[in-house]
Amino acid sequence: MSATAAATDVRQHILDVARPLLLRKGFTAVGLTEVLAAAQVPKGSFYHYFGSKEAFGEAVIESYFAGYLARMDALLAQPGTAARRLIGYFLDWLDSQTGDEAQSRCLAVKLGAEVCDLSESMRAALERGTRGVVDRLARCIEAGTADGSLPAALDAQAVAAALYQIWLGASLLAKIARDRAPLDTAMASTRQLLGLARDV
Repeated sequence: MSATAAATDVRQHILDVARPLLLRKGFTAVGLTEVLAAAQVPKGSFYHYFGSKEAFGEAVIESYFAGYLARMDALLAQPGTAARRLIGYFLDWLDSQTGDEAQSRCLAVKLGAEVCDLSESMRAALERGTRGVVDRLARCIEAGTADGSLPAALDAQAVAAALYQIWLGASLLAKIARDRAPLDTAMASTRQLLGLARDV
């Protein structure tokens, strides 16, 4: 393995180890010493991989969304109508936010309000990632109007943005209440916005 590849592997390892720490504690509460200790990387080497804590935070967000969008692409490429694929994606979201595994939680929900006022580069990374989610939802809605599984009159981009906003808000409220009810409400609202019956 080349030195460049090895450095890339270590950098990614630090990002992977940091994500559950950030999901539990938030960005400002997690120190670099804690991250490097968890990753078993020498303390002095952090700046070899990241120019600053802010650059590290931006890289964590980019890495999170790269994985998230790849999973989303896989879910939205499943067999069946576009409407069924959309519902499958939101069912997966509901399951991931109600389980015990912190690793599956939404990093945009955890860090969104915290870092947007702290760092322009981290805010921009969150915006790029969330735009990627909305664009994929919009494409799937367009596919649904084309295959007849969704009403033809839907404004794909507007509905996609509304759905994402509903689910982000529901995820935050479920976290506050420690109750899945907001996510169940989000699912009901999703079916209503998409003009779908309960059995789809």
